[in-house]
Amino acid sequence: MSKDKITAEIFSISETSVLVQFGSEINKEIHMRVKSFTDYLDKNPIKGTLEYIPAFTSVTIVYDPIRVKKAYGDIESFAYKIMQNKISEILNNVVTATREKYRIIEIPVCYGGEFGPDLEYVASYNKISVDEVIKLHSNVEYLVYMIGFAPGFPYLGGMSQKISTPRKKSPRTSIPKGSVGIAGMQTGIYPISTPGGWQLIGSTPIELFRPEDDPPSLLRAGDVVKFIPISYEEYEAYKEAEV
Repeated sequence: MSKDKITAEIFSISETSVLVQFGSEINKEIHMRVKSFTDYLDKNPIKGTLEYIPAFTSVTIVYDPIRVKKAYGDIESFAYKIMQNKISEILNNVVTATREKYRIIEIPVCYGGEFGPDLEYVASYNKISVDEVIKLHSNVEYLVYMIGFAPGFPYLGGMSQKISTPRKKSPRTSIPKGSVGIAGMQTGIYPISTPGGWQLIGSTPIELFRPEDDPPSLLRAGDVVKFIPISYEEYEAYKEAEV
C-alpha cells in the first residue's frame, strides 16, 4: 500500500445519488483511487446504499434516503449530508493501493475479413499497413478502466495513438457480439449484439458476458487485457470449444 490518502470532491446529483469525483483525467493513478475506494465499499458498504457505479474518474453512489436516515439514527438531517459525512470518513481512512496484484486476461482475436470490416479503413486513415495495425493493437497490455455501456463491455486504456480512428459517422444498427473495435483513442469488445459506431477490426470467440456466472462479466475493472492474433481456423476451434 502507498501512504497517499485518497482525495476527492463530493457532489449531490439528485435526491437519491451522490457523485464522488477523483479527478478529471483518465490515467492509472486516478483509476487506482477509484478502485481503492470501491474495494473498500465492497467490504464496508455505507448503510442505505442501493448500488455504486464506478467510471473512469468518479463513482456514483445510489442510496435510499429513508434507509440512510434510519440506519444512522438521524431522521432530522438531510440524507445527502449523512452520505457526505460517511464518504468523507472513508476518504480520510483509505489509502490508494498499489497495483501489486492484477489479473492478465488473454483475448484471442481474428483480425480483418468478415470479422473486421473496418480494418483496412483504420490502416488507410492512419497511413499504415493492415499488418501494422494488427501489430500495434495486439502488442500492448490494456488496463480495464471500467465496465459499462453494455453488460460486460470493457473500456480499455493504453492503445497506441498510431491507430486512433474516429467513430463511424453513421453507427451500425447491429454489431455482432465478440466484435473488437476502435473509437478515437479507445478500443473495446462488444460482449453482446448491439448498435454501435466503433470501427470494427476483428472478433473474439470468447464469451465476455456470461449471465449464468457470478460475476457475469469475464473482465473486471483493474484487469489487464492482452489481445492474441489468431487465424480463422483457430477462431472456429475456439467457438467449438466454447459450446
